[in-house]
Amino acid sequence: MTDQKTNGLTYRDAGVDIDAGNELVQRIKPLVKSTRRPGADGEIGGFGGLFDLKAAGFSDPVLVAANDGVGTKLKIAIDTGLHDTIGIDLVAMCVNDLVVQGAEPLFFLDYFATGRLDPAQGEAIVAGIAEGCRQAGCALIGGETAEMPGLYAEKDYDLAGFAVGAAERGQLLPSAGLADGDMILGLASSGIHSNGYSLVRRIVERSGAAYDAPAPFDDSRTLAAALIEPTRIYVKPLLAAIRETGGIKALAHITGGGFPENIPRVLPEHLRADIDLDAFKVPAVFQWLAQQGGVSEPEMLRTFNCGIGMIVVVPAADAATVGAVLQREGETVVPLGRILGRHAGPAVTFNGSLSL
Repeated sequence: MTDQKTNGLTYRDAGVDIDAGNELVQRIKPLVKSTRRPGADGEIGGFGGLFDLKAAGFSDPVLVAANDGVGTKLKIAIDTGLHDTIGIDLVAMCVNDLVVQGAEPLFFLDYFATGRLDPAQGEAIVAGIAEGCRQAGCALIGGETAEMPGLYAEKDYDLAGFAVGAAERGQLLPSAGLADGDMILGLASSGIHSNGYSLVRRIVERSGAAYDAPAPFDDSRTLAAALIEPTRIYVKPLLAAIRETGGIKALAHITGGGFPENIPRVLPEHLRADIDLDAFKVPAVFQWLAQQGGVSEPEMLRTFNCGIGMIVVVPAADAATVGAVLQREGETVVPLGRILGRHAGPAVTFNGSLSL
């Protein structure tokens, strides 16, 4: 091999720092280890993550996979330097989609792309991912970090998550037994979760509010902290209710598209969901967004969760039992409506109005 010319370029000169990547791997190893669970005992750094379904206790499993991102909520994290909970959002958006199908999340992988790798920032992001995995009971078994100068601005980054879960054959949701008269329970959200942030950011800009100032609707914290509140992870309470009661027929994760777009995904064509909007109080953050942005009620319902992050459909006779288990597991449960017959018209109908 000939000697490198004194003016020869290196990968670092081109904007990619391999040493920073190696430092990040060392920083996050304890975080990854903290998410271990039966079936996942490997170390990161290999070419692929391993998971042993037999060790996880499954006998005849069906695998369920989901992937998602965090959307433009990332922009608030980037602009404010609040990176430590955005990883929870990443995990939540994937594992909440697994549990609505009756699946237990088993493992998670992340993709982190940035313009310039900052090991401390990367560690904060992965710490949030690890916390999300612990909340969901799944293992962080691998991921990819990509430093891509020229494609991303120096401080910008993007995240994608990939989760795999499993359910025993025959136990997937929604069940085939959905019927006229079933009850709909709503589980409270922790805030905006991870949808609608392009509109959120436009409203903040229009209002003239500063991210580092007290939130106009909550003077106990800054506007940034209130807006970046992480997505609630419903996995463990829902799995407990599924396994202990056998009474859950269907679940719907209220993400982008709100009630009108997400609930129909679990309903047969001959049924509709009739929702009582007077049954719950809309959290102050949504009231502020609606007022500052002049956002109509229909637009709020199809853009945001408006305070309800998960829909649970149960037989009327099991509603009290299922609700009690969910409350015991820390959820705020709201009787939200009923499943009714549908001959024509929309798959979701509303009574009352949002408390905007």
